[in-house]
Amino acid sequence: MTLKEIYNLAINKGIEADFRGSKEIEKQLTKLNEKYQKMEDEKKSEFDLERLKNPFSDTRILFGDPEKEVKRILVGIDIDGEELLLAEKLGNIDLVISHHPRGKALAGLDDVMRLQIDVLAQYGVPVNVAEKLLQKRIEEVARGIAPSNHNRAVDTARHLNLPFMCVHTPCDNLVAKFVDAKLKNDKPETVGEIVSSLKEIPEYKEAISIGAGPQIFVGSEENRAGKIVLTELTGGTEGSPEIYEKLAQAGAGTVIAMHISEKHREEAEKAHVNVVIAGHISSDSIGVNLFLDELEKQGIEIIPCSGLIRVSRGL
Repeated sequence: MTLKEIYNLAINKGIEADFRGSKEIEKQLTKLNEKYQKMEDEKKSEFDLERLKNPFSDTRILFGDPEKEVKRILVGIDIDGEELLLAEKLGNIDLVISHHPRGKALAGLDDVMRLQIDVLAQYGVPVNVAEKLLQKRIEEVARGIAPSNHNRAVDTARHLNLPFMCVHTPCDNLVAKFVDAKLKNDKPETVGEIVSSLKEIPEYKEAISIGAGPQIFVGSEENRAGKIVLTELTGGTEGSPEIYEKLAQAGAGTVIAMHISEKHREEAEKAHVNVVIAGHISSDSIGVNLFLDELEKQGIEIIPCSGLIRVSRGL
């Protein structure tokens, strides 16, 4: 496969697993195209054209020839200078893939958070309320990212002449869909049963051995699960802490998340919503693995690093 083919596969898999559905994504891309056509020349020159065909602004080819043939990949949850030097040390690495965004993909992280608006609406939160609360949080994230040294790792990849890309929301969509299907099949009735169900997944089972397995952050094992919602497994990063009250009003009983800040946890507790933290790096690993399985089917060799718990389901 070429680098471009791997990139396009990531986008397609992300769309297939997206809670919004392909038709909604297509509609949003059409609207963005129409908006672009009406822009003044100056704004057009500054616009990232990839956004017109790729709905995931946190997934990009950061460096490298898109036509390069790829046979061996170093993949990690976070790729920085250390991992890029590791790739050079290993030798014969055709591509390095980071899950967490770097470069221009990190700068675009706030944009993918709009996915959460549609997911919350599907769970019964009025779309106008979700939009208002998420917009405030999106602006906070954008301001927080602004001073970051976005291109540090990309510059290192360029000096080492290592093709480099990141695949974030597509992999998060894959894990969200995977966990959603598992819980719908198992039908847990209590919060404890949710945790037991998650612990059956190999990546979470491995995470337990290093002290990072699924945990209950709000509620108790005996609490009834109620309506289980997966609002915080995809969509860039944590949404608004004020959303838990709205989720409770929409009938949510338990939220499944990768991670949670103390402020968010406190708000969930006030709203009497149970919260199960599946695990950050282990959840990321599931999504990345589901994508890597597709590459493995094409005969590409995968070398995991940087926290990736590699579990192959594809062969």
